[in-house]
Amino acid sequence: MNEMGEHDPAYVATLAHELRQRRPDLLATAENDLALLRSRLALVATFIHDPAHDHTARAALAQALGLPGPR
Repeated sequence: MNEMGEHDPAYVATLAHELRQRRPDLLATAENDLALLRSRLALVATFIHDPAHDHTARAALAQALGLPGPR
């Protein structure tokens, strides 16, 4: 694992291959969960950058989640 918490791509590919072979249903579930997480993160990012909401709250949320703050 590197300093960003990311694993080596070859290691990840090996694990994904093993998962596909052993439990293809789990891979589909993981992909669905990831898609849901990405859509929720997009909603949060939209809120953070929407000037119609309180700037202090948006900045605090961004900081708490480690996301870029409001523009």
